Amino acid sequence: MAKTALATPDDPDEPGRAPKSSRRTNPKDTELGKEARARKRSRANGEGSIFPYRNGWACYVWVTTPAGDRRRKWRYGQSRDAVHDKYVKLLAEAADGPITTTIPTLDQHVAYWLAEAVIEPDYAPLTISTYETHTRLHIRPYLGSKRLDRLTIRDVRSWINKLRTTCQCCKQGKDAARRPAKRRCCALEKRKCCKQVLSERSVQDVLGCLRSVLSNAVTEEIISKNVATKLKLPRPRRTRVKPWSVKDASRFLEATREAGEALYAAFVLTLILGLRKGEVLGLTWEQVDLDAGELWVGEQLQRVRRQLLRRQVKTEASENGLPIPAICIAALRQRKEEQDADREQFADRWTETGLVFTTRYGTPIEPRNFNRSFDRWIEHLSLPRITVHGTRKTCATLLAALDVHPRIAMRILRHSKIAVTMEIYTEATDDDTREALRKLGSCLDGRPADGTR
Repeated sequence: MAKTALATPDDPDEPGRAPKSSRRTNPKDTELGKEARARKRSRANGEGSIFPYRNGWACYVWVTTPAGDRRRKWRYGQSRDAVHDKYVKLLAEAADGPITTTIPTLDQHVAYWLAEAVIEPDYAPLTISTYETHTRLHIRPYLGSKRLDRLTIRDVRSWINKLRTTCQCCKQGKDAARRPAKRRCCALEKRKCCKQVLSERSVQDVLGCLRSVLSNAVTEEIISKNVATKLKLPRPRRTRVKPWSVKDASRFLEATREAGEALYAAFVLTLILGLRKGEVLGLTWEQVDLDAGELWVGEQLQRVRRQLLRRQVKTEASENGLPIPAICIAALRQRKEEQDADREQFADRWTETGLVFTTRYGTPIEPRNFNRSFDRWIEHLSLPRITVHGTRKTCATLLAALDVHPRIAMRILRHSKIAVTMEIYTEATDDDTREALRKLGSCLDGRPADGTR
């Protein structure tokens, strides 16, 4: 058998094998390949890339998220130049600080904001309830599907215009929720829309709520700007309410006292000291010193989310002690006697709360019942219609009529700023807090300012 010689790798005549000089070489091993590779790696690690993508172009940049992770941030466009501009801008943003890679919708962020940011004790219960109502009724149904970074000033302006023209009775189904016999407008078969639109003040409040939501998103570095702050609305004109005269206030107090009204003492404190409704209903006996003739306003009673809550007053200035005139002391002594009689009569059902104004069983008085009683007496006496809060202006007007200095009126009304007293309530000139209250109490009690009969 003949033996076949084995060809060596250097043998050019090796069957089925090309010569060494003609074999395919790796481009990376050539000088040109090394230069191309060097040019290709001109960007640093993590800098990103631009490339064709589907029917356009795309780019990405490695960024640091607020959580500290390294992730890709993507941008897209129809042309390479447009994507390049986005790429350069994104590089600059990545150099400035953390960037989020997933942008939530407004609805998602509102849900997070209400659950994690708008909580006690950072916010008052009534403020939390108000924010929840604004977002549920007026923000999420209109703008909830918008991504935060895609929300524009035009979107916000269009939303504001819708709020101004949308009937809230139709939108919320207020008339439809009534019994068929009680329906009177939007839910009738022959529909007659009542055009119950939001007031300009309410529109301002809702816009303020949206600004708070977006400000939180800016703070948490989800978006870079708050578009809601760029939209300016005209300031709504304040409705001027004519306060009661001294004669009207005196007539109201005399009628309620003679009729034995259970809330007579509360009305006295409201008119003479300018206490707010919640402050009167939240007043405790521990905060009243009848012998020294002083009281301190430390708590207020509010109904929030179907609960009666006792919480601190709005500002520290509201907690300052107030001198109380003789008419207030007499009314509070009378109230204490009435409460002691109720405690003895209904001992088996009595609930001790320490409040000055309670029901016959010792429980807190419902704020709406206070309003109903106040409105009933106004209608009975045919007095000018004002709200309970409007009596603060009545008190200020009475103080002005008695030549009380604005700084003294500011202390009595417990404003934190003198500008509030001067702009909203009244202007006055002259003297001492205790003397001013004494004169005011004497005037309402039917006695001359000098105290004689």
